[in-house]
Amino acid sequence: QVQLLESGGRLVQAGGSLRLSCAASGFTFSTYAMGWFRQAPGKEREFVAVIHWSGHSIYYVDSVKGRFTISRDNAKNTVYLQMNSLKPEDTAVYYCAASLMELATTVGHYRYWGQGTQVTVSS
Repeated sequence: QVQLLESGGRLVQAGGSLRLSCAASGFTFSTYAMGWFRQAPGKEREFVAVIHWSGHSIYYVDSVKGRFTISRDNAKNTVYLQMNSLKPEDTAVYYCAASLMELATTVGHYRYWGQGTQVTVSS
Protein backbone atom coordinates (compact mmCIF):
# COMPACT_ATOMS: atom_id res chain seq x y z
CA GLN A 1 0.00 0.00 0.00
CA VAL A 2 1.43 3.33 -1.08
CA GLN A 3 1.65 5.95 1.62
CA LEU A 4 3.06 9.46 1.76
CA LEU A 5 2.89 10.97 5.22
CA GLU A 6 3.70 14.65 5.65
CA SER A 7 4.60 16.19 8.98
CA GLY A 8 6.05 19.38 10.43
CA GLY A 9 3.38 21.90 9.61
CA ARG A 10 2.30 24.33 12.32
CA LEU A 11 1.64 27.96 13.12
CA VAL A 12 4.72 30.15 12.82
CA GLN A 13 5.38 33.89 12.79
CA ALA A 14 6.49 35.69 9.66
CA GLY A 15 10.23 35.45 9.24
CA GLY A 16 10.36 32.09 10.96
CA SER A 17 11.37 28.68 9.70
CA LEU A 18 9.86 25.23 9.41
CA ARG A 19 11.03 21.90 8.09
CA LEU A 20 8.45 19.65 6.52
CA SER A 21 9.06 15.93 6.16
CA CYS A 22 7.36 13.37 3.97
CA ALA A 23 7.86 9.69 4.72
CA ALA A 24 7.15 7.34 1.83
CA SER A 25 6.33 3.66 1.75
CA GLY A 26 4.83 1.09 -0.58
CA PHE A 27 6.77 2.03 -3.72
CA THR A 28 10.38 2.29 -4.87
CA PHE A 29 11.07 5.76 -3.52
CA SER A 30 14.56 6.03 -5.00
CA THR A 31 13.21 5.83 -8.56
CA TYR A 32 10.69 8.65 -8.23
CA ALA A 33 11.08 12.40 -8.43
CA MET A 34 9.53 13.96 -5.34
CA GLY A 35 7.68 17.23 -5.32
CA TRP A 36 6.09 19.61 -2.87
CA PHE A 37 2.89 21.45 -3.70
CA ARG A 38 0.71 23.77 -1.69
CA GLN A 39 -2.89 24.84 -1.71
CA ALA A 40 -4.27 27.93 -0.04
CA PRO A 41 -8.00 28.32 0.69
CA GLY A 42 -9.92 29.12 -2.47
CA LYS A 43 -6.90 28.62 -4.71
CA GLU A 44 -5.64 25.87 -6.95
CA ARG A 45 -2.90 23.55 -5.84
CA GLU A 46 0.42 25.01 -6.94
CA PHE A 47 3.87 23.61 -7.49
CA VAL A 48 6.55 24.56 -4.97
CA ALA A 49 9.63 22.40 -5.55
CA VAL A 50 10.80 19.12 -7.04
CA ILE A 51 13.88 16.98 -6.62
CA HIS A 52 15.13 14.36 -9.05
CA TRP A 53 15.28 10.76 -7.82
CA SER A 54 19.09 11.09 -7.65
CA GLY A 55 18.93 14.32 -5.71
CA HIS A 56 21.18 15.96 -8.28
CA SER A 57 18.59 18.19 -9.92
CA ILE A 58 16.18 20.54 -8.21
CA TYR A 59 13.66 23.11 -9.37
CA TYR A 60 11.68 25.73 -7.45
CA VAL A 61 8.83 28.06 -8.17
CA ASP A 62 10.16 31.62 -8.32
CA SER A 63 8.28 32.75 -5.22
CA VAL A 64 10.25 30.42 -2.92
CA LYS A 65 13.71 30.55 -4.52
CA GLY A 66 16.33 31.49 -1.97
CA ARG A 67 13.99 30.75 0.94
CA PHE A 68 13.00 27.08 0.57
CA THR A 69 15.26 24.06 0.14
CA ILE A 70 14.11 20.62 -0.95
CA SER A 71 16.19 17.56 -0.13
CA ARG A 72 15.79 13.82 0.10
CA ASP A 73 17.26 10.84 1.87
CA ASN A 74 16.74 7.73 -0.22
CA ALA A 75 17.99 5.51 2.60
CA LYS A 76 15.14 6.79 4.77
CA ASN A 77 12.54 7.09 2.01
CA THR A 78 11.98 10.67 3.07
CA VAL A 79 11.83 14.02 1.34
CA TYR A 80 12.16 17.34 3.18
CA LEU A 81 11.25 20.95 2.60
CA GLN A 82 13.20 23.47 4.65
CA MET A 83 11.31 26.75 4.66
CA ASN A 84 13.02 29.92 5.86
CA SER A 85 11.97 33.56 5.92
CA LEU A 86 8.35 32.51 5.87
CA LYS A 87 5.73 34.99 4.73
CA PRO A 88 1.97 35.10 5.35
CA GLU A 89 1.43 34.27 1.69
CA ASP A 90 3.15 30.93 2.30
CA THR A 91 0.13 29.87 4.35
CA ALA A 92 -1.34 26.74 2.79
CA VAL A 93 -1.72 23.01 3.09
CA TYR A 94 1.53 21.50 1.85
CA TYR A 95 1.49 18.20 -0.02
CA CYS A 96 4.27 15.90 -1.08
CA ALA A 97 3.90 13.82 -4.21
CA ALA A 98 5.79 11.26 -6.27
CA SER A 99 6.32 11.33 -10.01
CA LEU A 100 8.03 9.10 -12.55
CA MET A 101 8.73 12.19 -14.65
CA GLU A 102 11.97 13.99 -14.00
CA LEU A 103 11.39 17.41 -12.41
CA ALA A 104 7.65 17.46 -13.07
CA THR A 105 5.91 20.69 -12.08
CA THR A 106 2.27 19.96 -12.83
CA VAL A 107 -0.25 18.16 -10.67
CA GLY A 108 -1.21 15.75 -13.42
CA HIS A 109 2.28 14.32 -13.67
CA TYR A 110 2.30 13.07 -10.10
CA ARG A 111 1.20 9.55 -9.35
CA TYR A 112 1.07 9.44 -5.56
CA TRP A 113 -0.01 12.11 -3.07
CA GLY A 114 0.05 12.61 0.65
CA GLN A 115 -2.80 14.01 2.73
CA GLY A 116 -1.06 17.30 3.43
CA THR A 117 0.16 19.26 6.42
CA GLN A 118 -1.07 22.74 7.37
CA VAL A 119 1.39 25.61 7.46
CA THR A 120 0.10 28.90 8.83
CA VAL A 121 2.29 32.00 8.86
CA SER A 122 1.06 34.86 11.00
CA SER A 123 1.99 38.46 10.30
